[in-house]
Amino acid sequence: MAFTVAIVGRPNVGKSTLFNRLAGKRIAIVHDTPGVTRDRIEADAQLGPLALRIVDTAGFEDAKGESLSARMVVQTREAIRGADVCLLVIDARAGVTAADEIVAAELRKSGKPVVLVANKVESGAVAAILGEAFSLGFGEPVAVSAEHALGLSDLLHALVPFVSGQEARPLAEDKHALKLAIIGRPNVGKSSLFNALMGEDRALTSAEAGTTRDAVIAKWEFEGRSFLLHDTAGLRKRARAAGHALEELSIGSTLGAIKFAECVIVLIDATAPFEKQDLTIADLVAREGRAIVFAMSKWDLVEKRAGAIGKFRERRDELLPQVTGAPLIAVSAKTGEGIERVLEAVLSADKAWNTHVPTAKLNRFLEQALEQHPPPAIHGRRVRIRYMTQPKARPPTFALFGNQLKELPDSYIRYLQNGLRETFGLGGAPIRFSLRTTRNPYAR
Repeated sequence: MAFTVAIVGRPNVGKSTLFNRLAGKRIAIVHDTPGVTRDRIEADAQLGPLALRIVDTAGFEDAKGESLSARMVVQTREAIRGADVCLLVIDARAGVTAADEIVAAELRKSGKPVVLVANKVESGAVAAILGEAFSLGFGEPVAVSAEHALGLSDLLHALVPFVSGQEARPLAEDKHALKLAIIGRPNVGKSSLFNALMGEDRALTSAEAGTTRDAVIAKWEFEGRSFLLHDTAGLRKRARAAGHALEELSIGSTLGAIKFAECVIVLIDATAPFEKQDLTIADLVAREGRAIVFAMSKWDLVEKRAGAIGKFRERRDELLPQVTGAPLIAVSAKTGEGIERVLEAVLSADKAWNTHVPTAKLNRFLEQALEQHPPPAIHGRRVRIRYMTQPKARPPTFALFGNQLKELPDSYIRYLQNGLRETFGLGGAPIRFSLRTTRNPYAR
């Protein structure tokens, strides 16, 4: 395992900014509003010669009970427990506050090594405030500006003594890890499914819509296959998110997760299925060319189950013909029903997404398809499809060669797509066509 560093502190001291700076890319959402980060977020980072595993945490507050703030504290404590060293971040401009002292007491109780970091020193007039930081009991603070990349060499020197004697190298990148994202509209149970797959309360859940803000990424294995699993923020309609900076940032994070993923689980509330936003989300995944699996969540709340899944599939195929044949599984994160079937469907969709069909088999399929249902005539001339190849997979993309192919109606393209899915087991994979007109040797 890589040397793990947890970034801890009260809300709004710049923890996520420091996390992004060390990671070398924007992963965590950064905003002036306190409490933006709610889940713990992990990433590999390189600080000089040191390769680290860094963990961003929610702002630590003195919260108890079952409130959302209290469960955010539990996530932070889990990050501290799993860390080799903790960075206690304070705001150098604000000085040491009572909230900082609460976090310091929590870290002393944990027994973990602590490096005190005074962030936001870009103004330069903070010498007196840095002196106050000695009262926290962690020695001289390391002065940094995460936003302007100042003081990172000092932070490196502060971490080196704790790494000494341990092997600090990044987690080996598993090139075969399947990148899997869970997406859907708000409050359909994405974080609950994420936790059920992980087998632990890794992401915060709440009846309140919009609990998840960052795309939470975790490494995980199933049946010997490695996964990079993404929990994402709910995708609202653009009109509802417009003007709300945090929602726009969360949506941007979710869209980034879709582009990063290879397979996407589109989670739909089985008690209110296939609303307009569900259709928009599924179409987005198909247009991005990702393998797709539909999961009907909250199955334990469905009263009339007999024949319901068949009806859901029929309705899905009617409303979303571009993803006809994609797996559709009923799941309940509460009872665990269907969880393993979802994973089997993901592996099946990923296999379809990576499928490459030999040209000979493709053209035998094409010959039969043309015989059963010839292309229509356009302006009195029949469209001729001469042959087909597959230039690429991920997603499966097929090239049709012939004349007047641009005139083929969408219904005929859909006929070929459905035939390919059924013949070669491509359910769960978007199918794309490249229409190529062959040259007429007698044109001149």
